[in-house]
Amino acid sequence: MAHYTDSLAGLTAVVTGASSGIGRAIALELALAGANLCLHARQNATGLEEVAQAVREFGRACLTSLADLAAPAAQDQLVERAWAWKPIDIWINNAGADVLTGPAASLPFEEKLETLWRVDVVATLRLSRAVGKRMAHRRSGVLLNMGWDQADTGMAGDSGEFFAATKGAVMAATQSLAKSFAPHVRVNCLAPGWIRTTWGHLASETWQQRARQESLLKRWGEPDDVAHAACFLVSPAAQFITGQVIPVNGGRAS
Repeated sequence: MAHYTDSLAGLTAVVTGASSGIGRAIALELALAGANLCLHARQNATGLEEVAQAVREFGRACLTSLADLAAPAAQDQLVERAWAWKPIDIWINNAGADVLTGPAASLPFEEKLETLWRVDVVATLRLSRAVGKRMAHRRSGVLLNMGWDQADTGMAGDSGEFFAATKGAVMAATQSLAKSFAPHVRVNCLAPGWIRTTWGHLASETWQQRARQESLLKRWGEPDDVAHAACFLVSPAAQFITGQVIPVNGGRAS
C-alpha cells in the first residue's frame, strides 16, 4: 500500500464490493489514509468482516452492510443505512457482478449481460444520483466509479462485448454526473486494465501472457495499483480533477 497517512483524516467513505479484490484493497488504502469506512458486500459476510477488522486495527470506525445491489430497494437501503451512520464524504461504486468465475460463468450471454447491466450500470447510476444529491446539498463530496480500459477500443469475444456495453455506459455516465453535481461534488471514474483478481489467478497461460504483453510495464496490475489511484482521486490532492476517466493499466501496449 502507498502511504497517504492522514490525507483522509476525519472523512467517511463508502466502498461497495469491499469483501475481496479491488474493493478490499481500496478499503484498506482509505483506512490507512485516515478515513472511516462503511463497507458493502453482496453476500460474503466472512470476507467483509475480515476487511472490517483490518480497518478497525488502523483505529478507524467501520460499518458493514450486506445488500444485493441488483435490487433497487437494496440500493436505497444501503444509502439510508450509510447516511444514518455518518455523513458520507466519499462514495466508491466498486461493486460489479462476477460473470467470469463461479456459477455465473456458465450462464448464457444474455443473462450475463442482464446481470452486469443491473449491477454495474443501473446500481452505479442510481447510487451516484442518490448520493450525489445528498453531497450537493452539503456542498461537498466525491464519487468514484469503475469502468474498463478497453471499453472505448473494444475486445473481441463475449466478455469484450458485454463489458464494453456496461463499463462503457458507466464511463459515459460519469462524465454527465460530474456536470450534474458540479461545482461542489467531484465525480471521476477509474478504468482498470488487466488486474489480477480471482479470475486473473485462475486464467490460463495464454491469458497470463496476454495480460503481460498488453501492458507497457509487462506485468499484471494488482488490486493495490487501483487502490493507490482511488485514494489519490478521492483525496484533497485531486481537488481540481472531475469528470475524468483515468486508466490504470500500466500503459496500453496495443
